Parts: sequence; structure tokens; C-alpha cells
Amino acid sequence: MQYRQLGQTGLRVSALGFGCGAVGGLMVNGARADMLRGIAHAIDQGITYFDTAPLYGNGLSEQNLGLVLEELKADVIVGTKVRPNANEAGPLGPAILQSVERSLKALRREQIDLIQLHNSLGQDRHVEGHWLSIDDVGPVIETFRGLQQAGKVRFWGINGLGETAAVHAALASGAQTVQSCFNLINPTAGFPAPAGFPFQDYRQLIDRAAERNVGVIAIRALAGGALSGSADRHPNAAAHVDPISSGDSFAADVAWARRFDFLVREGHAGSLPEAAIRFVIGKPEIATTLIGISSFEQLEQALDAANKPALPPDALARLQAVWRVA
Repeated sequence: MQYRQLGQTGLRVSALGFGCGAVGGLMVNGARADMLRGIAHAIDQGITYFDTAPLYGNGLSEQNLGLVLEELKADVIVGTKVRPNANEAGPLGPAILQSVERSLKALRREQIDLIQLHNSLGQDRHVEGHWLSIDDVGPVIETFRGLQQAGKVRFWGINGLGETAAVHAALASGAQTVQSCFNLINPTAGFPAPAGFPFQDYRQLIDRAAERNVGVIAIRALAGGALSGSADRHPNAAAHVDPISSGDSFAADVAWARRFDFLVREGHAGSLPEAAIRFVIGKPEIATTLIGISSFEQLEQALDAANKPALPPDALARLQAVWRVA
């Protein structure tokens, strides 16, 4: 397992991170024995970063992760999130403090290693989508600093989703980490967008974050499972997945994913998921890449991919041609 520095935090995290969300679903819908087996194996194989949120399974992910880590007596790095109500008229601080206290209790921890703002960001608040404005980020981070002084959290970060300009502006707000959507379908957080690119252009958010020594956590490496190349869903996984910054449906993303089958046909990777994971982990500016896990078998496949080298230069050159096709 590779280990990388998480920006200015001083934390060294595994290049492959364990996503505990509902998209993969193991830590929400899995059997307790499967959760224990999966987390224990992940730790044994060198995974040190586990990512959850109150939103995942209405709190079940945090609760299950806390129980499993307590039973295993595991010394790992845990990140969770807060998502204050964008319709809140007053200060957001009290809601953040309450959320963190609930998370500490659910996770059975005295301190959260990394607290992250879960809201997408825009120039203005978007109440229906739970987006906060760029003006909200400063007060949120001040609240995080207060939590650090109180010993409740160690470090803090933001969500790199929303309006591209707002997310870039938020990098200057004092954020220590950012979660960035980055995958074969939409690589614009790490590569220049080609002319006519049909999806959101993140304008190399990953590179701009790295320039500021903001630690990058890659999300949606498999585009919610679309980069398996199949629309089939594991019983533990979320039955419906909304695309992020890609097609207008999961089915559309699966169709896009098949454009990358040449990586397997030409022998660059053993499977499309392997290619997708190696593509993301192969970008050195990314500290850790979160993979949502549905089963032990998926965990084994992700570990195998993470321990292989980055995609070769000739494969990356071919990707440029695929991205230019609108």
C-alpha cells in the first residue's frame, strides 16, 4: 500500500481509502459479520483512512463504523462530515456543533480526525439542493477551528462540489482538505477539459488545491459504480445513484464507461474497475482515493488495483482522444 501526505495536516493516509457511504453500502446494509471481516481485512492490508457521514444511511454508517472499530480496537484515521441546513436564517455554528457531538457519540470516539463540510458550494445559497454560499465557508471554518481548540476535531475540510468558481474560491478560505470528484468520465479536476467537453469543468481543482498544500481526497472514482461497465447493483449498494458532474442518468454513465473498454482489450488493465482505480490513484496530487465497498470481493479487487502501478503513458494518451469526443 502506498501512503501519501494529506496536505498540511501532517497525516499520512493510505492511497486507497475505505468509503463507508450508501453507494457501496456495506457499512449501511451489510451483515455485521461482513462489516467486521471487511474492515479488519482493509486494515490488515494497509488501509488507514475511513470516510463516513451522518447522511449515510441516516446515521447507520457512523454507528456501524464506530461499533466495528471499537470491537477491533483499531487505530485508524476517521473522517466524517457536517451538512448544516442551507435554509437556516441564523449562524450555522450551533448546528455544526450539534452534528459533531452526535458524530462523536455514534463513532464512539473522543475526537474526529477530519471534519468536512458536506454541502455543495455556490455563489449564493441553493436551499433545495442544500448548497451553501462562498460567504458561508469562512464562518464554518471558524467553527471548525473552535472545535479543534476544544479537542473535538483535529483537522477540517470542504466539499469540492457545486459551482466551479465557488469551490476554487473556497480553497483560499483556510480549508485543509477538499473532496474532489475525479474519474475517467469526468477527469477535469486533474486534466484540462478538451474543447466541447460535455460535463462540468472543474478547472483542475486537484492541481490548484495541491499548489495551496490542501490535501485532496478523490471521490466517485468509479462514478458510483458506472465504471464497472454494468448497470447491475449489488444487494448492499444503493439501488439508485445520481450522477455527479457526468451524464444525466446512471444508465448514461454506464454507456459512457464503455468508451474505456479499450483499456482492457489492449491489456492495460485486467478489468474496467481496475483501470478506473489505477487512473485516479495514479495522480500523485491525490492523497487518498475513496472506494465505496459493497462486498468483500469488491474490497479485494480494489486492493489489488491499488497495489498496481499507474496506467502507462500510452494509455493516458489514448484517453485524451476519448475525452475529446463529445
